[in-house]
Amino acid sequence: MAPERDGNQDRLWPDLPRGPLSAYRARASFSPRELGLFLEGEDVLRFKKSIFATLETDPLFAQPPGPGPSLERYRELTFLRCKRIFEYGFCSAESLAQSPLRLRTLVHCLAMYDWSLAKKCTLHLLVFGSAIYNSGSERHLSYLEKILNMEIFGCFALTELSHGSNAKAIRTTAHYDPATEEFVIHSPDFEAAKVWIGNMGKTATHAVVFAQLYTPDSQCHGLHAFVVQIRDPKTLLPMPGVMVGDMGKKLGQNGLDNGFAMFHKVRVPRQDLLNRIGDVTPEGTYVTPFKDSRQRFGESLGSLSVGRVFITGLCVVNLQLAVAIAVRFSATRRQFGPTDSEEIPVLEYPLQQWRLLPYLAAAYALDHFSKALYLNVSGLLQVPVGHSRAQKADLAREIHALGSACKPLASWTAQRGIQECREACGGHGYLAANRLGDLRNNNDPNCTYEGDNNILLQQTSNFLLGLLERRLQDGARFESPLKTVDFLEAYPGLLSHKFPGSGMADWLDPTAPLAAFEWLVGYLLRESHRKFHQEKRARGSDFEARNNSQVYYTRTLALAFTELTVAQWFHEYTRGTGVPPSAQPVLGRLSVLYTLWSLSQYTALLYQGGYLSGEQAGRAMEAAILDLCAQLKDDAVALVDVFAPPDFVLNSPIGRADGELYKNLWGALLQGDSVLERAAWWPEFVQKPEVGSRKAKL
Repeated sequence: MAPERDGNQDRLWPDLPRGPLSAYRARASFSPRELGLFLEGEDVLRFKKSIFATLETDPLFAQPPGPGPSLERYRELTFLRCKRIFEYGFCSAESLAQSPLRLRTLVHCLAMYDWSLAKKCTLHLLVFGSAIYNSGSERHLSYLEKILNMEIFGCFALTELSHGSNAKAIRTTAHYDPATEEFVIHSPDFEAAKVWIGNMGKTATHAVVFAQLYTPDSQCHGLHAFVVQIRDPKTLLPMPGVMVGDMGKKLGQNGLDNGFAMFHKVRVPRQDLLNRIGDVTPEGTYVTPFKDSRQRFGESLGSLSVGRVFITGLCVVNLQLAVAIAVRFSATRRQFGPTDSEEIPVLEYPLQQWRLLPYLAAAYALDHFSKALYLNVSGLLQVPVGHSRAQKADLAREIHALGSACKPLASWTAQRGIQECREACGGHGYLAANRLGDLRNNNDPNCTYEGDNNILLQQTSNFLLGLLERRLQDGARFESPLKTVDFLEAYPGLLSHKFPGSGMADWLDPTAPLAAFEWLVGYLLRESHRKFHQEKRARGSDFEARNNSQVYYTRTLALAFTELTVAQWFHEYTRGTGVPPSAQPVLGRLSVLYTLWSLSQYTALLYQGGYLSGEQAGRAMEAAILDLCAQLKDDAVALVDVFAPPDFVLNSPIGRADGELYKNLWGALLQGDSVLERAAWWPEFVQKPEVGSRKAKL
């Protein structure tokens, strides 16, 4: 193991307890402290340590063993904990202004502790707050101070009972009344009720409400956002004309109060229209800087890109927690062995390595990608005045395309990964106390909210197909501000490329799977373009052509493009400046494993398109994946130590840092509620049934 540095770094890194995991930690080829400092930076590590220490020492955040609280009590605790986070100053303007990563770090730490708490804070601060900041103007700045001190509590109301993904068809209306200089917000019927709105169920006092804007000439100007007060902050009673309620129990995240609302001719001042994309004069004239209504509609939902990128990071948090639990379990769970008297850790089995370690690599690659994309989004929101609108629009389009696909990729990867981790922990993984079930249920809605995954992928494929159309029609270059599409400048020539190797060593070259991925994206782009135009000639309709091109074509294109981008960015990062020398080999293995593992699901396409030929190439890819898993096996425990939170936050007996698997699990079983008591309904057992005494009714 590489020597570890002392000084400030030691104070930021907890001393891990000695125990059954120590043997694996001693075998690590790198210093977890050095790697953690490189990945996070001293400021973020210090901030995380402060947050975790605060949660562990404040009784309000205690997590007693046994069944959780009732739904009502859980909602109350979540709000009280949210308020306490504000009281500690973690959400103050001064704290968050220090770095764009501080808000991300705060929410990730809270998500490791409890998803409901993280979502409650995120919806208020990031979603509600950023919607006002990004879609409003100077006249709305007064709301921001009230958000930061919780004078008001917010939510984001877009989805309706009858419309979700098709936001353009939202039916809530906002008619402008020039006599009073007010908008009249109205739900025409129950199908237009806002539903699934986080924070709306019990606690939100204000909402950013999306509605169709009508001027006095009866012209509809499309979807616009309004700040609408829905409750009195002093009483939490609904405002006149607002019917607001709670959605009830969900599959997960039950500390978050998702709600519904209907509006009956609710009047809001003209100034509460968030007016960046368009405004209405006191007399009722609509004005906008956007001539194209489609562009204006896209801008109206621009804040969703921020949310999708943020959700991507939160999905990675779920994956990290699940992998940390499963790897630590696998390193201490001994089953079978070369002799009857010797049992070995299940992590030593190639099958267990193949099940878990690609998800460990994915956790590292996706974490870097989500952080880098988040910083790009933050930069987009602060583009200097000197940049042209066209430059900003190009960057926004690329970020929108990436954000639309990275949420599906990350949420589905986490979904599959958590389930694999649950199964890899055997029956013990099914015990609620070990948390894998909660992680699975809490991750699940990430596949749906802020845009259904399959629908979102169409945004990304449309972006790529649009670039190809411009290339074919006008000879435009394949280029973008973040350079994610620049490799396609070699299109269509790159489609003539073939895999140049034949053995496992050829796939272990980091450039080989990346080159294969570039060919794959080019191939899928060509095939998707052909399929679309074939369907259009046959059907005569863009609508039908797009629908009939999704399965096996454009959906796959969007995912492959995003996986390539994640792999390329992580590859460049692991070979950049500042990487600790001891960590370079292990990061390189993680990078190649993620790329190869992601590529392996497209083996049929690589053969179908002619990039691969012969049995040996495919078998060599599989051998390379298994070889990388074997190489990473001894580093796996140290790699999860880098991102695993303290035991109090991880809250999983089989995933504790000391590795005392059976001791911790047995203790958790005995601490359960009434586990040793006789059932309260025991007399029912004593009274035996009179068999056949009742007759079934038809």
